[in-house]
Order: sequence, then C-alpha cells, then structure tokens
Amino acid sequence: MRVASYAFGLALCLTQAPGFADAADFSDPDWPCIQRKVENLSASLMWPESIAPVALAPAATELVEVVALRRVTLEEAEAHVRAFVEKNAPVDGQLLGNIFLAVFDKIADTREKLIAGIARYSRSQIALSSRIDGGRVEMAKLTREKDPDFDRIDRLEEQIDWDERIYRERAQALTYVCETPVLLEKRAYAIAQILLRQMPD
Repeated sequence: MRVASYAFGLALCLTQAPGFADAADFSDPDWPCIQRKVENLSASLMWPESIAPVALAPAATELVEVVALRRVTLEEAEAHVRAFVEKNAPVDGQLLGNIFLAVFDKIADTREKLIAGIARYSRSQIALSSRIDGGRVEMAKLTREKDPDFDRIDRLEEQIDWDERIYRERAQALTYVCETPVLLEKRAYAIAQILLRQMPD
C-alpha cells in the first residue's frame, strides 16, 4: 500500500487502444520502463472519420473537461456522453469527432509531460546509483588504510544505507508509474469508442 501510494504521488508530480507494446525500449538510455517508449499518440488511429476542427460550444467543452479526467471512470464518462447527446440532439459525427479530438489533446498532453518526467526521474536514479557506488569505493579505500578514519567510514555506511533504501523505494514506485502512459493511451482509445457508439446511423 505504501508503494502504491508513493507511486500515485509520484505520477502526479511527474505530470500532472491500438499499438500497445510490452517490449523494453533500449534505444533511449533515459527510459527505465519495461513498456516500450511511444512519445506521441495518433488520434487518426483511434478515430476512423476525418475531423474538420471547429470551436466547441461551452456544453461540449464542459464534457471534454469531465471525460478527460482519470478520476472519472469510463462508465461515468459514457453516462456523461449519453446525457450530452440526449440534451443536444441531434448530434452529428463532426461534433463527436471534435469532442474526441479535444479529449485526445488533453490526454496526450498529460501523457507527454509524464513521459518527460519519467526520463528526469530515471536520470536522478542513475545519479543516485553513481553516488552509492562512489561511497562504496571510498569506504573500501578507507578500510584498507593503516589508520582508518572510522568516523568517516561510519558516516559513509549510514549514507549508503539511506541512499540504497531511497533507490529501492523509487524503483518499486517506478514500476507503477511506468504503466501510466499505457493506461492513458488506453483511456483515449476507450473514450473514442464511447463517442463512436453515439454516431448517428
């Protein structure tokens, strides 16, 4: 529970469908996740119709703001979409497409910020690992001296223990955080499907 809570907080700090992959991407040394790094999503892969961008009315904009929120379940999002369609009937494919495009842009922006945050987080882990290794090297060197500085050795050992604990907790949290870009991609695709079910015959 502690790790999950830590991971949730981390995901908020870092930000805040087809093509899903589970293979590690070793082309980017700053990407620590097992999931393949896909920086940019494509709305056209999720929405089969061409969309002519238009400005949305306030009611449609409000719908976008609501269904884009991760705390709103997909069941709740579908209920909001159905209520909007019933209240604003007739609703055509272009309006639904523009609603999807606005939701997609919001989700994609959050996802891009999260991916950038994961990379920064990974670099901090690399730096912490280097500090741990440096501390171990220094401690080994001190213990080999004829007159060891035991106070310094004790301080180094305490610092290494602390750094290793932080490193492990971050590594565990990162496992959860790495799933978030995929979950956001899935949410965008699911919302596209919800809106497509409201397309007029």
